[in-house]
Amino acid sequence: MTVNSKIFSSLQDINPSAIIELFTLQLSTALHGANTVYRFHAGSNLNANGKIVWAGNEYLRFPVQASGFAFQKGQLPRPKLLISNATGLISSILLTVNETTTGNDLTGATVTRIRTLAKFIDAVNFADGTNATADNTAEFPQEIYSVDRKATETREVVEFELAAPTDLAGVRIPGRQATRSIFPSIGTFVG
Repeated sequence: MTVNSKIFSSLQDINPSAIIELFTLQLSTALHGANTVYRFHAGSNLNANGKIVWAGNEYLRFPVQASGFAFQKGQLPRPKLLISNATGLISSILLTVNETTTGNDLTGATVTRIRTLAKFIDAVNFADGTNATADNTAEFPQEIYSVDRKATETREVVEFELAAPTDLAGVRIPGRQATRSIFPSIGTFVG
């Protein structure tokens, strides 16, 4: 049974397990002066008031609201992350980044959305330390985005707009244009 089939067959159960949503924020040394990884979860499932361990990594509970991940016909998703700034953590990260690079505001940082089912999370998350169904490879396909811009920063919240790495301004795919002058035999019929 493949990993994705494990997830999808579990979702079809009469009483499916809760979906756990995890996020990583990866800074880049070239853009932000550090290669730091922040891991967090919204804590909205399982009444998880503390950290969740997934694949051996700790994800701290942090108030976050993620939206806009759905694909629209003809458009790439442009998700938004609304993160609590009540403790000042996000502002302090932004200040640290701005000290090493002028005014970056996390633009270009990589945000990965990881979703799995509660029944697959690491055994250390459970009171007795056991989970017979733990499988850190059973997850939905990861969704990877880049921070496009900081939309809002207040004492209460910081909102980031995300974009697919290929949807950022100035990015072209393919990296060069294929024109008729490069391939002159295209378009001529030889028969």
